[in-house]
Amino acid sequence: MFDWNDLKSFLAVAETGSTLAAAQALRVSQTTVARRIAALEQATGLTLFERRQAGYALTVAGEGMLASALAVREAADRFGEAAGARSRDAGGTVSLTTMEIFAVTILPPILRDLRAAHPEIHIRLDTADEPRDLAAGAADIAIRSSKQPTGAGLVGRRIADNPWTLYSSRDYADRHGIPHSREQLAAHPFIGGGGGVWEPYQAWLRQYGLEESVVMQYDSASGLLAGVRSGMGLTILPAFLADREPDLIRCIPPKTEDTTGLWLLTHERLRHVPRVRTVLDFLAKELTALARE
Repeated sequence: MFDWNDLKSFLAVAETGSTLAAAQALRVSQTTVARRIAALEQATGLTLFERRQAGYALTVAGEGMLASALAVREAADRFGEAAGARSRDAGGTVSLTTMEIFAVTILPPILRDLRAAHPEIHIRLDTADEPRDLAAGAADIAIRSSKQPTGAGLVGRRIADNPWTLYSSRDYADRHGIPHSREQLAAHPFIGGGGGVWEPYQAWLRQYGLEESVVMQYDSASGLLAGVRSGMGLTILPAFLADREPDLIRCIPPKTEDTTGLWLLTHERLRHVPRVRTVLDFLAKELTALARE
């Protein structure tokens, strides 16, 4: 079998009429071009050029091979263009939306490893607590804590159970003890707020007559995490991350009717876009591994 580089030299000499001009076009030495022509002739058993003082001229055999050689080059060019197009599609920006509390705890090492594995992909991280509309193009991928995600055309998977339940810091527990029943909660201060978390959290507090126990309110779930880490009091956090915080202790089990899960989602029109598929598969693998720890 002949070498593709030999065929490129054959075409360059056929088009320019000399090994010198071909070498300049190919950005190699004249000796290299002459050697490749000789190698191609040996491989095919054909004399492709007449060596004349004025340059190289195609023989009858060379003329007969020219059309096939051009077809090979055209096919190689099409292959390169297709590969380049796919490479460009596989790279680019992927927008990922999730609650800030996940963005500042579990995601940084995962996104670091994603960047190392796929440097052609850039992540734009949206940390809004309110769910973005994937159908409207507000984001490409979402990591959501939800009982059942809603939205047109959503596809994805449930990564793990993720109930929101009550936590304290180890320092707080050492100083004030841990409430082991809902009846003991009234003796402890609560950290409230949490942006989009606040409505169901407030309903939970109201159910047990604990609204007056809130001593500080934050406007984000990350604020809840910061407050409970400080030892200020108790708060509700997502178990998927809070159970992995070495300084936190779960005070009471979640309500049995709480079936909240951690979901990895995209829109059906994006699921086969190479860069989105790459990020989805990577996140699914890493988050699932984290859930199994």
